Amino acid sequence: MKCARAKPGLLSSYLIDIAGVSKQFQGKRTVTALDSVTLRIERGDMVSIVGPSGSGKSTLLNLIGGLDRPSSGEIRIDGQAIAALSDDDLTRLRRDKIGFIFQFFNLLPSLNCIENVSLPLHLKGWPRKKVRERARQLLEMVQLGHRVDHLPDELSGGERQRVAIARALVFDAPILLADEPTGNLDSATGAEILGLIHDLHRNLGATIVIVTHDADVARSCIRTIALRDAKVVSDERRL
Repeated sequence: MKCARAKPGLLSSYLIDIAGVSKQFQGKRTVTALDSVTLRIERGDMVSIVGPSGSGKSTLLNLIGGLDRPSSGEIRIDGQAIAALSDDDLTRLRRDKIGFIFQFFNLLPSLNCIENVSLPLHLKGWPRKKVRERARQLLEMVQLGHRVDHLPDELSGGERQRVAIARALVFDAPILLADEPTGNLDSATGAEILGLIHDLHRNLGATIVIVTHDADVARSCIRTIALRDAKVVSDERRL
């Protein structure tokens, strides 16, 4: 089934458009991680992706985020086909359009909170004063304004994830991709982080895609896409 394309000059309601995407990994044998997946995600959606280990969830998230390229099919982000982009253009698209939230935070241990959040801004060449103001603003948004000078080892798991979320927001990316964002946290802290993600969805209007094994996280989203054996087996919208 072909996906309809937005006419030139018109803004499509679909921020993420995936058509017939497959991904194979070559080794001693060929492993098919995704098999002819077609789906669309609207602007402002909050979507969970679920399925057993090996079903293709993380592969799909990596392809949406431009961290990997499909073996076949097409992915469009905000109307732009990403398979044809050069590595430099793909890096710019990730920087400007996509924020990543990881299960294990991926913070640099030698940098304090404000430095971890600031790093992408420094790499883009922002003025130092503007960088610090932006990083502090985001840390306050995630309720860590009192921890800006602390190193990751001085923070709880939930606080580290808040720093990671602040870093994901530095460029006001319209898409947030979260890979098991509560998976490394206890249930109470995980609920706090999930609440924060919902607040960001409501207040910022971001399109959020969450890979999760947690049934409560999945049910909290507007839409749940289930994968099994590299294929989409269900797609449920609650609202």
